[in-house]
This record gives sequence, C-alpha cells and structure tokens, in this order.
Amino acid sequence: MIKILLLTDFSSGYGRSLLEGVVRYAREAGPWVFYRMPLYYRELHGDEGVVRWAKEWGADAIIAQLTDVDLDILNRLDIPIIVQNYKERYHGLSNLTGDYYGTGVMAAEFFIRKGFRAFAYYGFTDTVWMRERGEGFRDTVADHGYPVYALDDGKQMSGRQWNFDAGRVSRWLLDLPKPVALFACDDYYALQITEVCKMYDIDVPGDIAVLGVDNDNLLCNISDPSLSSIELDIENGGYEVGKLLHQFIEKEITAPVDVIIKPVRIVPRGSTERFAVSDKYVGQVLGYIDENYRNPLSVEDLIRLIPYSRRVLEKKFKGETGISVYQYIQQQRIDRFASLLITTDLPLVEAAANAGFTDYKNISRIFVKMKGMTPLQYRKRFAVR
Repeated sequence: MIKILLLTDFSSGYGRSLLEGVVRYAREAGPWVFYRMPLYYRELHGDEGVVRWAKEWGADAIIAQLTDVDLDILNRLDIPIIVQNYKERYHGLSNLTGDYYGTGVMAAEFFIRKGFRAFAYYGFTDTVWMRERGEGFRDTVADHGYPVYALDDGKQMSGRQWNFDAGRVSRWLLDLPKPVALFACDDYYALQITEVCKMYDIDVPGDIAVLGVDNDNLLCNISDPSLSSIELDIENGGYEVGKLLHQFIEKEITAPVDVIIKPVRIVPRGSTERFAVSDKYVGQVLGYIDENYRNPLSVEDLIRLIPYSRRVLEKKFKGETGISVYQYIQQQRIDRFASLLITTDLPLVEAAANAGFTDYKNISRIFVKMKGMTPLQYRKRFAVR
C-alpha cells in the first residue's frame, strides 16, 4: 500500500479540486492511503518535525504547499516530494505550478474584447503566482497601448497574510478611471474588491468590471454580483500529480518534473456583464451578438440594427474591440464550443451546432488556430475524466 502525506491547505476550492484529482488517480492505481497533515503542524514543529513524522508513518511520497523549502532537511527522507509553489518555484524539486502568465494574458484579452480602455490589477509581487499573473495581464494590455493601474505603495505584501484595509482599497478604487476592467489575482482577492465596492457604493460592473481566478463556486456566488472567473485545469492537474508520484515511487523516473496547471476558460457571471465601448451602436451590436451568436448570424443582419454602413461598422467595431465583427462572432462560438467539449458528452458535430456553427468541415482549422489543438485533443486534455 502506497502512503501519501498531504501537507497543504484543502480549505480552498483549488485545494479540494486538486485533491480530487490525486484521489481519482489513486483509485485507478491503488491501493493508496492518505494522511492530511495541517499546515500549522509544520509551523509548530518545523521541517524536522515533518521529517520525523513522515519516517515514523512510513510515507512513500509527500505533496506539500511550502512558502520556503529546506532541501537539506527534506532530502533526508529520500522519497518523492511535489511542492505546490507559493512564493517561488524550487530547483531540485518537482513543482506543482501553473501557467500564471498565460492566465493573465487570457484575462487581458477578455477585457480588451469587451472594449475596455482602462485596466487595473489587484495582487502583489512577492509570490510567483500573483506576480506572473500580473505580468501577463500588464504585458498584454501594454501591447494594445494602455497602462495598468495597481494598488502599490511600495510595501511588499505577503499574500493572505496581508492585513486587508478596506479604506485603503476603496480610495484606490475610487481614484481609478471609469469604467475600468479589474483583474484580481484569484477569487479570494476578487471577492475583496466586490465587497469593498458594495461598502462604498461603487457600481459593479458599471464602474468596475471584476474578474478572478480559480472559479471557486462558493466565493464566486457569495459575491454580489456573482464573480466572473478563470477556470483552471485543477482536477486534471491533481491527477497528473498522482501519476507523477507513482512514476517516482516505481523508479520509472528520477529527475524532478513540474506539473503545470493551465487556464481553461473564462466563466462569465454578473461582475463582468457589460461592455465598455464609447460608441453606443457598437455596444448594441456587441450585446446582440452575445445574445444571438448561436443562431445564424451575419454582418448584414447586424447592419440592419443600426444606422451604419458595413464599412463604418467594421471600422468602429475594430477600433473598440481590436478585432473584426466576424472574428468576434467566431471567438464567441469557439469559446462556447470549447466549453461544451469539456462540460458535456455531446458528439463533436452536435456541440459545434449548439455553438452556432453550421459547417463542421472548417471548424477544426479555426479551433486549432484559436486554441492550439484540435477539438478532440482539447476534450481529452481538459475534460474532467
């Protein structure tokens, strides 16, 4: 029987989804047994205490969330250790990490398509996941010629150890140009923003549109309005962690390997339910597309709604969103198709039709261009097994 010591936080939606993935692999490969050691055990007894306990229990591997790592102590165990990185990634160990930069890029592209010209990031720089999500967001926004406002007074904050100051955050929010697209480093921080907005009568999404990360259903639905969030491939990442540990235990591999959790999609809710375009007719067209992209829809249909010629609409639409009308419709359909691929068992052709595609022959080519893989590959990669 394989014994896995879990030294991590499973109070969050992220942690629970991760554990579900590990347990799913264990059911297939078992028998495995787990022991959940609370994080405070390490705080009380240090790495020496963790090593003693692991030896006494006979642990075969450890999954640990560590803000700092003493390799000299942990290496005494001579068992596989996968570290869920927090402050930094670690050399000489396998990291459970993420495509943090790509998550920030996804957030920026989402808001740019909605026509925003003012952007803000809520997160700090002393943890790798906050820092890189912010970098991806800032770099992508900068590529379109806009700055990103950040809450920064020169202090180095430390994740959830930061003493939240609602007054300070409210002053920052009130000073931001409006409307503004705010990307928070995760749902916990996004919820702080919507709570402060509620306290200080700041309209969400009218003045500030808010997007988080993790798609933690509890946190997203506690918020008023409910939080839009980037869904990560967490459970499948946990499955890969289990598989990697098994390979280490069986001596199939020996060198450290990182497990990288990818962003999958944006789950839109009330906190981003608006467009920030200056042209009311472009805003009208955007709203109509979002309501009707699953039906037959052409640029000619849209021109009938507004007093613009096709040429004028195309010019103004691209000026507001950065892409053409046709590209926007295709993006909405591809996003819907991708969502159906990982949340349903619909056949590919039926899922494509549900997303508004009438000609399936070309969809794979379009999908590969936008998502970097075929629809079938995407389903195999991101659907929860």
